[in-house]
Amino acid sequence: MYRLYLFVYDVVDDKRRTRVARQLETVGERVQYSVFEVYLTKKELALEKDTLSEIIDPKEDSIRIYFLCQGCKSKIITLGIGEVTSSPDVMIV
Repeated sequence: MYRLYLFVYDVVDDKRRTRVARQLETVGERVQYSVFEVYLTKKELALEKDTLSEIIDPKEDSIRIYFLCQGCKSKIITLGIGEVTSSPDVMIV
């Protein structure tokens, strides 16, 4: 079962920041410069955390991962352009 996570990062070094962004682009949608909406299973989340942990410097960088429950997702307010990323379980026809 896929769950929606919000990945938010603050990475000091340009090279590491680029690596983090490229990694997150493989699994999710960039919604702001350092914010990604990502649908993952619990197992995929564990793998993603391991991958990102290998990229960052824990003494200088920060990545926060927020789980957004279905009820929370329905309460997201967007001002301006952009929409909440669709679940991979949903097909829009």
